[in-house]
Amino acid sequence: MEKLLLLGDEAIAQGFIDAGGSAINSYPGTPSTQITDYVRNSKQAKELGIVANWCANEKTALEASIGVAYAGKRAMTCMKHVGLNVCGDPFMNSAIIGAKGVLVVVADDPSMFSSQDEQDSRYYGHWAMIPMLEPSNQQEAYDMVHFGYELSEKLGTPVLYRIPTRLAHSRAGVVRKAVRPQNEISEPADPKSFVLLPANAKRLYRQLIDKQPAFTKASEESGYNKYIDGENKKLGIITTGIAYNYLMENFPGGKCPYPVVKVTQYPLPYNMINKLYDECDEILVLEDGQPYVEEQVKGFLGKGKKVMGRLDETIRRDGELNAEKVAKALGMKAASEFTVPEVVTNRPPALCQGCPHVDSYTALNAVMANHKGGKVFGDIGCYTLGFNMGAIQTTVCMGASITMAKGASEVGIFPAVAVIGDGTFGHSGLTGLLDCVNEKANVVVMILDNDITAMTGGQPSSANNKIRQICEGLGVAPEHIRDIVPLPKNHEENVRIIEEEVNYNGVSVIIPHRTCLVELKKHLKK
Repeated sequence: MEKLLLLGDEAIAQGFIDAGGSAINSYPGTPSTQITDYVRNSKQAKELGIVANWCANEKTALEASIGVAYAGKRAMTCMKHVGLNVCGDPFMNSAIIGAKGVLVVVADDPSMFSSQDEQDSRYYGHWAMIPMLEPSNQQEAYDMVHFGYELSEKLGTPVLYRIPTRLAHSRAGVVRKAVRPQNEISEPADPKSFVLLPANAKRLYRQLIDKQPAFTKASEESGYNKYIDGENKKLGIITTGIAYNYLMENFPGGKCPYPVVKVTQYPLPYNMINKLYDECDEILVLEDGQPYVEEQVKGFLGKGKKVMGRLDETIRRDGELNAEKVAKALGMKAASEFTVPEVVTNRPPALCQGCPHVDSYTALNAVMANHKGGKVFGDIGCYTLGFNMGAIQTTVCMGASITMAKGASEVGIFPAVAVIGDGTFGHSGLTGLLDCVNEKANVVVMILDNDITAMTGGQPSSANNKIRQICEGLGVAPEHIRDIVPLPKNHEENVRIIEEEVNYNGVSVIIPHRTCLVELKKHLKK
């Protein structure tokens, strides 16, 4: 078959197309974004009639995929790790109803290259009691999509598919399989399985519990989980996903002297791990993320032998794993140490030259300088970089700007200003604004509209060209929905409008609108 040079994200996307995927519904979030972008831009996907949508948020995306599963087709939903928090409700319940043919692809971000935290999605999969896959390289990333669908349909369960940033954004050769035809439409075998009334939910939850031995058996028998023998039994090593590559990078000949259990499918293969524990003096757990496996191993192997890893900081608990950290844990000198050349200078992220957000923040700063007790609550997106301009004081999670401003205003902060982007407003700002209207909060909400979801590469914004209508529909007084154009020549007028709304006792919305320059350049090139 054809061999392609693909990013890990692209390998998953091509795997989805070739494995008979029917619909991919996602919300953009680095480092997962390129999966859905690849499918949306694929000529093959279009010819096969594959549906590829960017949705309002991760919750609506996963619910759409559950609808695809109801029709008997294969579905995928992609997101970054914090996006899994947003779709926690349908995610947990998809496990109970046994939504087969659904892969939930979650890209974790150790070292927080573009995220607010390092949360490890494997805890969610364990909580939901469903199988998980964690490929170690791009070929496995492709192959595991096919395997994941087969596993999901055989066991009657959704599958969590986890990748870290380094695998998502590194490239390698991938050999394709033959294209599988899409499933025909079919109704659920159990017509009550998608109805979570209490009587059904209790029965289905019991069924999920009863499936656990089958899930574990599948992991024990999986070709993706391997026990690799070694001569030196002083140490046994458990690796997960890409951590196996980091281990092997320190042994150029490809032969690790220690016994290794390579885990890329969960639940954990307990028999393999018990064998390793019994044969070796000490255990080292290597995993890119939080100490998920280490905690489990210490729990079920608590027989006295030393288990090392992130919990005891043999591997530093925070940050991305790499070959150098593995070498240090093994008491070795890394086979190839990466050092940053002196010529490379640190360049912190900044708003682009000519970015409309700069002019919006310049006007806002001028107003806030006259209101020393006021606070500006920020949100997630390019405009978060307004912190470097002294324009915002907080960034917590998507949509939090509006509700934090509301809460602060109700206990005496004045003025309380929220700054949110058009994409984030569509994702999770609407409900917060509705709360403000219902409680008649004294807040100013600035919705910075640059026409796209810019931070993740220019995906369409779900609120594009609808922000004013949405705000009016939520109950904001039309006369206090103000449109401004963020340009230097309009600075004085924009300051005046913001000042007027700050002094209005009620809910105000200000919409600075100018297209992102990067997006504008794309259109000019066409």
